[in-house]
Amino acid sequence: MASIKKKKSGGGGANWMDTYGDMVTLLLCFFVLLYSMSTIDQEKWMMIVQSFNKDAEVSIDDNPRAPDGEHDADQGNDMPMTQDEVNEQIEAILMYLEEYSASQSSQSGQASSESVTYSTGDGYVFISFNDDTFFGGDSYELTNAAKEVLSGLCPLLEDMKHNIDEILISGHTATAQGTYNPYKDWRLSSDRAAMVAAFIWENTSIQAARITAQGNGQWLPVAGNIKESDRSKNRRVELMISLADELVDSPFSGKIEEYYTTTKQSMPDAMPYDPTAAE
Repeated sequence: MASIKKKKSGGGGANWMDTYGDMVTLLLCFFVLLYSMSTIDQEKWMMIVQSFNKDAEVSIDDNPRAPDGEHDADQGNDMPMTQDEVNEQIEAILMYLEEYSASQSSQSGQASSESVTYSTGDGYVFISFNDDTFFGGDSYELTNAAKEVLSGLCPLLEDMKHNIDEILISGHTATAQGTYNPYKDWRLSSDRAAMVAAFIWENTSIQAARITAQGNGQWLPVAGNIKESDRSKNRRVELMISLADELVDSPFSGKIEEYYTTTKQSMPDAMPYDPTAAE
């Protein structure tokens, strides 16, 4: 009886390990490539592209696109400031105002508080310039002194433009002597604020939507209206510079009544209208 011989299998039963090893090696190379691209510089990127296509022309965009796909080179830094950075920016503004006040005081022989006052809060600076500093009597044209102080302030605003939430500019007048003319009063205060807003906009690259000008007329006084020295304090322009920070609330959320409570002023009564009356 013939015997049946079993055919021995060849030695290639473990050939799958060669394929597996090639796959692991390729995966390793792939992840190494990804890692090398995680911090791209110009030379690395050109080398990678040209390794696939030697004839490729590579150009580097100096203005990378924002997450929404749009260029934003001028206003691209949208990261909120830390509290320390906010304090540093505010300190720079205060140092400039102190130097300006000191120079004004030495020239005029008056106390520096007569020309400019300022205060700070959580993420904002409040500045008030009196009428003699910024405008002539019954005028909304900026004086040379106003242009000088704004020219020094604008570079500081430019440095912090990415973190400015709003610049609120308020124009004010003193109570009219005689019968009140609301048209002239509101127009004059609004024009004064608008002139300052236009100057800041022309001399910085701050977004225009973040600059707000408003006229308050005579209705937000900081002093009485009997003495001329007090009336000159009421004829003023104020800047509220609010810095964007997630950690602080907006300083513009209060109501009008809070202003009079804070400044301990009483609300003025309305005066009869006289079209011929002048401030």
